[in-house]
Amino acid sequence: MRALREIGFAKALRFGWSTLALGVYGWLGVPQLRAPFLRLLGASVGPDAIVHGTRFFNAYRLGFPGLTVGRCAFIGDDCLLDLADRITLDEHATLAERVVVLTHTNVGYADHPLQRHFPASSAPVRFGRGCFVGANATVLPGVEVGECAVIAAGAVVTSDVAPWHVVGGVPARVLRVLDADAGAR
Repeated sequence: MRALREIGFAKALRFGWSTLALGVYGWLGVPQLRAPFLRLLGASVGPDAIVHGTRFFNAYRLGFPGLTVGRCAFIGDDCLLDLADRITLDEHATLAERVVVLTHTNVGYADHPLQRHFPASSAPVRFGRGCFVGANATVLPGVEVGECAVIAAGAVVTSDVAPWHVVGGVPARVLRVLDADAGAR
């Protein structure tokens, strides 16, 4: 009952509806069915985009209208996407398996002792054209990943990644700068 009092009846109804929709989504076994279903839920999914068995949460907040998956973008199996705020994948952006994308932070109920130090917040995450995010990487709220940037497997990305840069580690740091002109050949 406490959660219902804190989020309100309207959000509770949206939570129930989104849980049902996510159950249907999980039942759809192939990407060719998942993309049109996500469009029905309000997401923007471009042609030739592939969305594997992705898990969504906080769909009752901003929800599927906040999800944009560009042309030829790829989201691998077991990715976890937080729909509390906007997530955008530009064309050809790739999320490998088990990538976690967080768009919000909340330590608990309004009276949680840490709320005054870490108040609830949200911020969109954007993946630029042609970027690649390796398996098991975590991208935190507000991060923008530049064009053709690479995030190494297992990295924790806490700040923006410049175009054509390779980052890795916990927290992620620059490992290499790619030659953008070499990619044009």
